[in-house]
Amino acid sequence: MVAFLNYAGGGIIYLGIDNNGNTIGISEPDETQLQIKDRLKNNITPSCLGLFDVVKKQKEDKDIIKLIVASGQERPYYIKKYGLWVKGAFIRVGSASEPMSARMIEDLFAKRTRNNIEKIKSPRQDLKFQQLQIYYNTEGKTLNEQFAKNLELLNEDGQYNYVAYLMADNNTTSVKVAKYSGSDRVDLIQSEEYGFGSLLRATKQVLDKIELENKTFTKITSKQRLEKRQWNAVALREAIINAIVHNDYTYELAPKFEFFSDRFEITSYGGLPQGL
Repeated sequence: MVAFLNYAGGGIIYLGIDNNGNTIGISEPDETQLQIKDRLKNNITPSCLGLFDVVKKQKEDKDIIKLIVASGQERPYYIKKYGLWVKGAFIRVGSASEPMSARMIEDLFAKRTRNNIEKIKSPRQDLKFQQLQIYYNTEGKTLNEQFAKNLELLNEDGQYNYVAYLMADNNTTSVKVAKYSGSDRVDLIQSEEYGFGSLLRATKQVLDKIELENKTFTKITSKQRLEKRQWNAVALREAIINAIVHNDYTYELAPKFEFFSDRFEITSYGGLPQGL
């Protein structure tokens, strides 16, 4: 299965037919179908869901199973148990499944474009960066004429990439901050959107908004006045920035932040790097 996922043409696997082409059948085809789906779902990384079809057929009055495999777009695929290495990654060579060499694994992995917004072309090329300029001026730095190249805002073809789009003064990305009266999403009492412009500016606005929501509780004793924030301000700020920085923007979704009566939820889209 892994070999076919890594092979440009995909492939077909038959269960219930021996190596000589004789039909021997499957005794419990329905249960076997479920076992196949479950094993492929849980034992192959990246996910191969949607890349295979398990079909029950009859040949010579016996039940067989036809497993149709499409070539995946997130190659190299590998057996999760053995990791992304020669023991876990295979490719089809002729009529055999051969372990992939370390060089082949590295080359395929390097060609992946998913989760790499530096390679994705910006939907717009008429981008302006006044907000980025203001940010650098505030930090006591200047942007020279080569800033787009130096900050890796260009793809391999020299066009603005998706990172540039997120940093530009105008885009379609917005970060949502919502507040609910209860512990569920039934009663929305406040909803704000920050963005449609530079992600730097949106991040600053979100941090300011959430800082206001971080209540201070006061306890007056005979000796002193004790104050305590609802959440540790440093940890809260770090969590917010991490959610924004590590969000997978290839989904064209920004993080969202939600206040409930009993908790504060942060949603950042994406997942762990492949292999972890």
